[in-house]
Amino acid sequence: MNHLAKRGALLLLSTGLSASAGNAAEDAPAAAQRSAYFGDLHIHTMYSHDAFRGGVRTTPDDAYRYAKGEAIDHPSGERVRLSGPPLDFLAVTDHAEFLGAMRAMLDPASDTFDHPDKARILPVSSNYNAALRQLAREDSAVLGKAVISDAWQRGIDAAERHNQPGTFTTLIGYEYTPGVGGRHVHRNVIFRSAKVPALPFSARDSADPRDLWHWLDRQRADGIEALAIPHNMNQSDGLAFMETTWQGEPVDRAFAEQRLRNEPIAEISQKKGTSEVHPLLSPNDEWADFQIVQYYLKRRENKDPISVFKGGYWRDALNTGLVFAERLGVNPFQLGAVAASDSHVSAGSYEEDAFFANRRNTPRTRGSAYGPDQDGWEGFWTPRQATHGTGGLAGIWADANTRAALFDAMRRRETFATSGPRIRVRLFAGFALGAHVAAAADAVAAGYAHGVAMGSVLNGTAADTAPDFLIWAMRDPNSGWLQRAQIVKGWIADGEPREQVFDVACSDGLAPDPRTHRCPDNGARVNPADCSISRDTGAVELRAVWTDPAFDRRQRSYYYLRVLENPSCRWSTWDALRLDIAPNPALPATHQERAWSSPIWFDPAS
Repeated sequence: MNHLAKRGALLLLSTGLSASAGNAAEDAPAAAQRSAYFGDLHIHTMYSHDAFRGGVRTTPDDAYRYAKGEAIDHPSGERVRLSGPPLDFLAVTDHAEFLGAMRAMLDPASDTFDHPDKARILPVSSNYNAALRQLAREDSAVLGKAVISDAWQRGIDAAERHNQPGTFTTLIGYEYTPGVGGRHVHRNVIFRSAKVPALPFSARDSADPRDLWHWLDRQRADGIEALAIPHNMNQSDGLAFMETTWQGEPVDRAFAEQRLRNEPIAEISQKKGTSEVHPLLSPNDEWADFQIVQYYLKRRENKDPISVFKGGYWRDALNTGLVFAERLGVNPFQLGAVAASDSHVSAGSYEEDAFFANRRNTPRTRGSAYGPDQDGWEGFWTPRQATHGTGGLAGIWADANTRAALFDAMRRRETFATSGPRIRVRLFAGFALGAHVAAAADAVAAGYAHGVAMGSVLNGTAADTAPDFLIWAMRDPNSGWLQRAQIVKGWIADGEPREQVFDVACSDGLAPDPRTHRCPDNGARVNPADCSISRDTGAVELRAVWTDPAFDRRQRSYYYLRVLENPSCRWSTWDALRLDIAPNPALPATHQERAWSSPIWFDPAS
């Protein structure tokens, strides 16, 4: 047996191996040509009622212009613009509920411009949400289908104007926004093409996500292809990944298959926190505390903190999905990973040193500066939005930068998530893949030809060998250097889910400890006086072929890649630095930006 296929083997590959296309594998030349595209699948404009309430008056056209690198207006009066390169794709996902209703009441050409009911919600007041709900119950024309249809078509028209296949892709979509007692069970709905329904399905049609899936199935039968992306699971108080239906009934195979069919990926990081994992759910993961939101929607009613988190985080859902697969033969939580901004100002704040909030965009209102009447942080109340992050980006390995190619990649879950930097990551798995990679001129072509890519299921084999995992990560040249690459494994043992984190590639010539599976400290540091970072440590690229030292071919399992940068300043510390004050001690001063691949699942029964 080649030494790469031995259990527990780890090989750091030469950085001379190309990660781009090649013809080493004749049976997979097209797949090897896939490129990484970065974009945002979750942006709101003035067509969303909550964005309008926050003073936003920018449109889908402005959102696309910003994504392509132009400056646009922020409701604070500032102009905002990306410092780095333009995005490759963008989906404007305004709320389907009351879509465009506020904008229409400002438009003299709209039938609702002088409608008597507009005085009940314009100007915006403290009873705004209650007034909206009451007008919806009354079936007021200001929230009617004609208004929503007009806004929906305006959004489609903007997407068509800005779509440039091969250069910049606009994906038509919207947000389905049901709330259960204020808790989030939201989804973004993304369409494959410009063939879309006359109206979006909203929570006003049904607050049960399964009814959304029924609607998506009907659209698919009519030739309209779409998928739903759950998000803000960390704000669902456990409702995002329940182990029953929303009626409290047991999940059966049909329910699991329908969820799997309609929700192949999940948004695991955005402005309102990261939903990968929580420290209370994964106490042995030292990096589980990244961008954890400190305020919960129903926190006064949660006496047991675990009840807030169970069912609200992606890794926990991956674990639960293995249990369902054992029981039903179908995994309803076979979820790939993406990230997004969830910005409500038509522009994503992806860059840590150029952060801007949705509303009240000053350092004090953001929680990163105390007021002029204070001498320091003592007695300062840190607002909820201070725990928010900058938002993330979705990475997609696709054959081309087009709607169809990006959508098809999302459907097969060949996606990854980043916390903002454009870190590129790849993950392949296969039996004896290591031997093929070592001999290949092109590791990526070998990965496609002799294994499966992220998002796939690796079928069981009669051979009593562990699969090899090809791990690859490349830093964002406009961000920090890479510190480590990790494999997160989940599996079923004695009917219960288990998990473990393995460091599999280390920077600076270091190697993981075979006992602890952790890289040594590479010495990277941040200078809080000026936010400068170590420039002599960290890697441009990390590659490895790894085999699981505890692999058991009888156990269902999953593996995903997590890549961490060296430490850097958080946005709140950048604010404090510019104001020449100490950073807010209630907030992390530094953090480690990161990227996550979609998992690869091992199915012993297939």
